[in-house]
Amino acid sequence: MSLQIISKRRAEFLILCLLLLGIYQLSGAAMIDMKATLAPVLIEKSWNQTLRTGELAVKPWPWADTWAVGRLQVSALNVDLLVLEGDSGSALAFGPGRALPSAELGATGTTVIGGHRDTHFAFLEQLRKGQLLHIALPSGKRIEYRVQEIRIVDSDQESLLVDISTEKKLLLVTCYPFDAILAGGPLRYVVTAVPTQLDLFGSGLIWSRGGPEGYRLATEPPLGHFAATDRHGDLEPVMAHGDTVRGGAI
Repeated sequence: MSLQIISKRRAEFLILCLLLLGIYQLSGAAMIDMKATLAPVLIEKSWNQTLRTGELAVKPWPWADTWAVGRLQVSALNVDLLVLEGDSGSALAFGPGRALPSAELGATGTTVIGGHRDTHFAFLEQLRKGQLLHIALPSGKRIEYRVQEIRIVDSDQESLLVDISTEKKLLLVTCYPFDAILAGGPLRYVVTAVPTQLDLFGSGLIWSRGGPEGYRLATEPPLGHFAATDRHGDLEPVMAHGDTVRGGAI
């Protein structure tokens, strides 16, 4: 067999390998695009099933390791995101996720929600102190929060999961700076938000956060109802709208 024929066959084999490699890469890219397009639809569908039936932990696809646990909305910035359970890399690829073991959405304590700075949580850079956001729960309840503080934290020096606060608090966390070339640095951009209203001690009385003096009663209480009014736990009858619980009692 001549050298010319051998060289021709080698060239043909090389071309075939390159074609197969190209097809493989294109199919991989197509799969990524398909997942990126289909996943939000399936997650939304599973969330709607939760709202409709009350069933929790509805997986968007059979092998999913996450599911929707709430909805984060910031109307001023046109943000509407489903919050997923867990903050693993696979979960955060599809949306912001509740960090484990922080408090569940809407529960007493500190709830931490993480998201990528260049996709789902890019809007945090535009969020400002005093702005409102909402968390919708599987029960259908919707909780309004107000941004209380924005700070930059070194995750090597400070943990976001050690707060054992008995007050509802929401932390939205992403990597910082937003325009970092390399990912994986220790800095975190942390937005702290607190409810604008709360139900003290499960009493059914709704109190609105009313400035430095504390929370102001927003609903008409039944006659003879009592609520704690100071840091020492002293009780005083609540008689009408406008009664105040000072910050120390919360």
